Amino acid sequence: MKILEFTGQATSRVVEADPPKPKPQEVLIQTARSAICGSEMKAYRGAGIAGGNGGHEAVGTVVELGDGVTSLVPGQRVGVSAVVGCGECAECQRGRYTWCRSAKSRSQMHAEQFAIHARACSPLPDDLPWDEATLLTGDGMGVPWHTAKKIDRADIQTIIVMGLGPIGLGNVLLQAHLGRRVIGVDIVNYRIDFAKQLGAEVSIKADDALIDQIMDLTEGEGADVVIDCAGQRASVANSFLAVRRGGIVVFNGESNEEMLAPSRDFNRREIWAVGCWYYFMSEVPEMFYLWRNGLDVTRMISHRFPLADAPEAFALFDRWQTGKVLLHP
Repeated sequence: MKILEFTGQATSRVVEADPPKPKPQEVLIQTARSAICGSEMKAYRGAGIAGGNGGHEAVGTVVELGDGVTSLVPGQRVGVSAVVGCGECAECQRGRYTWCRSAKSRSQMHAEQFAIHARACSPLPDDLPWDEATLLTGDGMGVPWHTAKKIDRADIQTIIVMGLGPIGLGNVLLQAHLGRRVIGVDIVNYRIDFAKQLGAEVSIKADDALIDQIMDLTEGEGADVVIDCAGQRASVANSFLAVRRGGIVVFNGESNEEMLAPSRDFNRREIWAVGCWYYFMSEVPEMFYLWRNGLDVTRMISHRFPLADAPEAFALFDRWQTGKVLLHP
């Protein structure tokens, strides 16, 4: 089979490899689509991944069952979660794998086939196309929907999305669909323009005049919610400057830097801060419902490439000139 290999320093190649053999409780998936996520860029730009890749958003068809699998059958269409819990704890029983203390993340999905625990698979409705399924069972809409549930309040009207990569664009699309006023912020013109196409009322550049512009747009108060999707020192600082007193800052962007001060950022303006990572398996049917009720998630897709052209797709993504990118065999 063919699989994409991150060869390091922003390079990759498609190589031949033996198909993985599903272990007990796993299934082998014939990939129909995989999606590029910004979180893969660290390994892609850095040391790479010998023999594989960071792909973790995919859908496909079950072609082989490992020992002990009874919940799925060959030929079944599924979307997969990259986060798999132990299956036994209270959080797993509630469909909250990301809260399981033994949760593990899986990747290697930019390939013609991949193996995954059967517990990570969500059967797909027969009428759900592959493109839509990829976004609804992966990070693309999973993170924005998980975020939306944390800020489900009637008094929230204006939302700033700080950072317009794929997750940020998903937040723009969803929050506009839910009827909120959305302001998009980024440093890249391509993404600023793309956010307008997805429903942002205003989309502006993160420069020295950013906070002044935001205050002009919010009558000097700031936004009700700021969703930081960049995870950069500047974006985090601007998120707290851009939110109103008593408002909410949601962290989608990943960062290990220490950059917050309790008095400055929280106490004196009574700001709420919320962490949001991935999504719950129990939320997948809710995302199917969103699609059935008019949310066209494919608007996030800017490019589609065959797997053979994955190196070109990653090079384009690395230049910040895409929205969501899908690969297909």
